[in-house]
Amino acid sequence: MAYFETRDLAGIAIFAALWGVLNVTVSPTFFQIFHLPFACDLIGFSALILAVWWSRKIGTATFVGLIALIINLIARPTALQFLGFFAASILFDILSFAIGYNRLFEKRLFGSVILFIISVLSAAFAGLVIGSFFMVPSALIQWGGVIGWAGLHAVGGIIGGFMGITIMNALSTRGLSPRIGLRKG
Repeated sequence: MAYFETRDLAGIAIFAALWGVLNVTVSPTFFQIFHLPFACDLIGFSALILAVWWSRKIGTATFVGLIALIINLIARPTALQFLGFFAASILFDILSFAIGYNRLFEKRLFGSVILFIISVLSAAFAGLVIGSFFMVPSALIQWGGVIGWAGLHAVGGIIGGFMGITIMNALSTRGLSPRIGLRKG
C-alpha cells in the first residue's frame, strides 16, 4: 500500500496550488501596496495547517511547500526568496510530526495553540532564510535587519496561523473530518 493515499495527494495538490497561485498573484500586489510580507505568510501557513490536518502524515507540508515553490519559480523565475518558505514548510513538517498528529488534531485547544506556535516559528524561520540569503543588505535596514525581517514574517505567521486554525476548527465543528469525510445527520 502506498504511503500517501489518493485523498492525501489530492489535498497536497489542492493546498500547494492554492499557496502557489495566490502567492504569485496576490502577494506581490500586497507587498507593493503595503511593503509588508504578511500575505505570503497568511496564505502559506493557512495552507500548511489545512494540508497537514487533512493528511496527518509526515512529508505533507514538505510536498506542499515544494509544489508551491515550483509553481512560484515557473511563474516568476526570479522569485528565489520562496526557497525560504520551502525551508519553513520542512520545519513545519518536522515540528508537527514531532508533536504528534493525534495531540495536534484530537485535542482542539492544545493542538490549536501548538499549531499557532509552529506557524509563528516557521514563518520567522522563513524570514531569517529570506533575509540572510535573498535580500540586499541595504534593503533590510528599513525593516531592522534580518531579525526585523524575521519578526515581520512572524507577524504574518500569527495571521496565517490564526486563519488556518480558524478554518480547520470551523470545518471540524461542522462535521468534516479528514479521515471519514462528512458526517451524516
